Amino acid sequence: MEDKRLEIEEVVEIAETVAEAPAAEETPVAEAVEAVPEVIESMDDYAAELEASLKRVAVGDVLTGTIIGVTEDTVMVDLKYYSQGVIARADYTNDTEHSLAELAVVGDTVTATVVRRDDGEGNIVLSCKEAIEKMAWDKMEAALEEGTAMQVKISGVVNAGVIAMVDGIRAFIPASKLDVAFVENTEEWLGRQVMVRAITVDREAKKLVLSAKELARERLNEEKSRKVAGCAVGTVTEGTVESIQAYGAFVRLDNGVSGLLHISQVSDKRLKTLKGILEVGQKVTVKITSVENGKLSLSMKAAVEPEVKEEVAEEENVEYISGESATTGLGALLAGLKL
Repeated sequence: MEDKRLEIEEVVEIAETVAEAPAAEETPVAEAVEAVPEVIESMDDYAAELEASLKRVAVGDVLTGTIIGVTEDTVMVDLKYYSQGVIARADYTNDTEHSLAELAVVGDTVTATVVRRDDGEGNIVLSCKEAIEKMAWDKMEAALEEGTAMQVKISGVVNAGVIAMVDGIRAFIPASKLDVAFVENTEEWLGRQVMVRAITVDREAKKLVLSAKELARERLNEEKSRKVAGCAVGTVTEGTVESIQAYGAFVRLDNGVSGLLHISQVSDKRLKTLKGILEVGQKVTVKITSVENGKLSLSMKAAVEPEVKEEVAEEENVEYISGESATTGLGALLAGLKL
């Protein structure tokens, strides 16, 4: 600290000398003027370092410094403080395969949490691992508040769900939150990358719960909206009956979108039930009659061409009398009636 004060005093003396330099001597004055910015810059640097060295450091603070030395078991850090920081290997990394010198490089910047203010030798004890964990929890709390989506890899399977690691934090995803529908076989999800949101963040209890369900539902709705937007009114297409209700049937089209086929749109005849008319899994030809609010209205009877309707109607009304002629006249029908 004393050395820094002496250096500052020297800088002040230089500045005073520059100010007192004779104006008649052009060369010294020019050189002095050029030196002023450097002097001012040096003074600012010393002032910043002095302020940093006087600040108080508390346990739990997250500090950033520069690595100035590495031994087999310790990393030394310059914190621009009157004391330097030290990080034990166990607090720096979990890597057991490489030497500390390979992992910590002099000149690199490091962020760590203050564990103790004095190790007994005047050094501040730091932990990179604690800093990483603290910042990870900060990030998760912000993600919960903002509803941020993140991608995680499922690394384990436990009772009623799966496990994923998020910035070093162990997170749980319930089976009921893995997908839109409940997931029975969680083993199939092992190793998958999934998009999730945080739904529970408890730093004290070290509890982090994630959910992929809401994002999966959003993706389905977006995909459905995109497909529905591509469905043009008047299009005749094929579909498969998915379910039958009292008021009609739901038909899944070839593009994966489902629409309602109302009972009144199945046939020109008035039907009271679809029993015996349609069945689940049956292929049908339908016409898209309406696209509104993301929902499709379908019609089987509208899908039939008028010419075909006329032919069907004629076939239903024709009565063959002698095999030689066919007619639909009332007189001919009565004539052929035997009492």
